[in-house]
Amino acid sequence: MPGNLLGRRLVLASFGESHGKCVGAVLEGCPAGLTLDETDVQPMLDLRRPGQSAVSTQRKEYDKVEILSGTFRGRTTGAPITMIIRNADAHSSDYDALSGRPRPGHSDYTAAVKYGGHNDPRGGGRFSGRLTAADVMGGAVARKLLSESLNVHTHSYTHSIGRVSMRGRYRGDPDKIYSNDVRCPDADAAKLMRAAILEARRAGDSLGGIVESITTGLPTGVGEPVFASLESELSKALFSIPSVKGVEFGSGFAGARRRGSQNNDEYAYKGGKVVTLTNNAGGILGGISDGMPVTTRVAFKPVSSISSPQQTVDLESGTEEVIRVGGRHDPFVVPRAPPVVDALVSLVVADLALEGGFIGAVLR
Repeated sequence: MPGNLLGRRLVLASFGESHGKCVGAVLEGCPAGLTLDETDVQPMLDLRRPGQSAVSTQRKEYDKVEILSGTFRGRTTGAPITMIIRNADAHSSDYDALSGRPRPGHSDYTAAVKYGGHNDPRGGGRFSGRLTAADVMGGAVARKLLSESLNVHTHSYTHSIGRVSMRGRYRGDPDKIYSNDVRCPDADAAKLMRAAILEARRAGDSLGGIVESITTGLPTGVGEPVFASLESELSKALFSIPSVKGVEFGSGFAGARRRGSQNNDEYAYKGGKVVTLTNNAGGILGGISDGMPVTTRVAFKPVSSISSPQQTVDLESGTEEVIRVGGRHDPFVVPRAPPVVDALVSLVVADLALEGGFIGAVLR
């Protein structure tokens, strides 16, 4: 399967480069009859958009979406949905001084070797976080499809930045997620997170962090074991986000340090419905949704573009050198990641819901 495609029944094709003319998405397999126009997609793009605060890159992009095909009279037709945003504020000259000298932590070296130096290196080219805009465009459609057909909702937020973590659990209030520029529903923790980010920036450094995602309303039975299980498909999608280095579900790695008596989720009836008393499985058993909230955590490494001097090599001269990375970069990517995680989780869940027959090919 080509590397730029995601999904089995609901298939997202991503195209474009960071400093190219546009970034785009083609979504195939969306049922006919879904009400859809640009106003359904733009809000998620606005949440991901760069240049909104002191804790994100100062590249200014308005990311105005254009739907080019796949809708008629405000509804999807069942044909591929093509969407683009145009690049407007790319400073390609910032990368001229780095030619042939790969930035530590980036894909510069691996991409140059794989593609024989023919890849577009400006702003990371095809490997840039800007390409997640395509995920968000497709995910906005999937998110609406899930909401209207199954009443399924996904909310992602910043759980931790560096050594600062939110206290307690997310209480289901999505407005609190976007009430601050680090996208953490715990207001007190958000202040400490922001201070940590700005301190790292002043030191010419960066931080990593964790985004947590919770999907509610998913019926029991979504997922196609063994190689298209809910966990494996979610992991594949989430690992496509630049800087992601870890994905876990439910109790995750903490569960590996427990006994079975502590980690097993016991069953009960609630309102005539089978539920679990805890949710250490993260809403997934045997690769299939169990009706409880699907809980996922995504670990992001520290941003690689830092202003501190770093050692690299000159691939043309064969010498070792020290560089400083200029340009406009995120000191921390996690505050812009929640809508991307929302989008990819929605795409995977909608894809598997279509495959399992939970959503029809035509919406009435």
